[in-house]
Amino acid sequence: MFEKIIPRQRRQLGQLTLVLVLILGAVGSLQAKPPELTTTTNTTLLVGSTATAVSPDASVPQVAGALPELNLHLSADSTLTPSNPYGLKAIWGQGDLIAKGTVLLLGLMSLLSWTLIIRKLLEQKQLAAQSNRAKEIFSGTESMQHKTTSLTQNSPFRQLTESALTAARRYFSLSGQVDMGTWLSQDISRSVGALQMKTQDGLSVLATIGSTAPFVGLFGTVWGIYNALVTIGVSGQASIDKVAGPVGESLIMTALGLAVAVPAVLGYNWLVRRNRVSMHEVKWFGSELHTLLLIEIEKSHRERELETKSD
Repeated sequence: MFEKIIPRQRRQLGQLTLVLVLILGAVGSLQAKPPELTTTTNTTLLVGSTATAVSPDASVPQVAGALPELNLHLSADSTLTPSNPYGLKAIWGQGDLIAKGTVLLLGLMSLLSWTLIIRKLLEQKQLAAQSNRAKEIFSGTESMQHKTTSLTQNSPFRQLTESALTAARRYFSLSGQVDMGTWLSQDISRSVGALQMKTQDGLSVLATIGSTAPFVGLFGTVWGIYNALVTIGVSGQASIDKVAGPVGESLIMTALGLAVAVPAVLGYNWLVRRNRVSMHEVKWFGSELHTLLLIEIEKSHRERELETKSD
């Protein structure tokens, strides 16, 4: 097999060398300077099939008039860089269905990860603002009901407070089977846990994208190398022009997988840390709420006892 391929490659190499020599000769002839016109001897100018005699006494305008008018369009920039034939555009235009599907899947994963990162970041900023507002309101001396209504309707701190107030009203139907502090602590812990689950919504998807995107890119890499091997087997030669496209495609797939995975992993770790800080603020508020409710209930209980004694 190699004895048949090597002579063929030698013939192709000889033909390629001849073509290159002809191209270089044509380029050199185009770039050569035109011969200078002298006025000492008679000169005959040949343009196409027309011969024009120029006398020694002819002036430069006459010589110029003897030449036909040539339209030469020269580019202002003769050093334009050629377009890359092995980029993303080439993959999408020349790739098969599996290559296009891999690129599309990586694009969707990247779009989803960035959407989750931005959405969770906005939610965390809103939660931090609501936490500061709740601290400011509950630091006053108003009643618990007034403090609760001062919070916005969609604030999780208002929902937590309303749930605790409802649990405090239900406590009196338990006939003293459990103390008030434990009852309120259980209700506040459930509310904090529900809020924590809500803040972690979407982070599992982000973690999944960060862990699977490199393997999706690796699949594209393996598929590109497979196409390169198929091209070599069909053509019977391993020239660079035959394998550059599939190998370049495989390397681009690897780069795309990493470009999707790295922001997803970094965003996941960053958001998890911010969630931890936010939940610390929520737990601190729950502890303060627990203390304030016990004080409020104890105060109302003493007022009722004083009213009973006065009667």
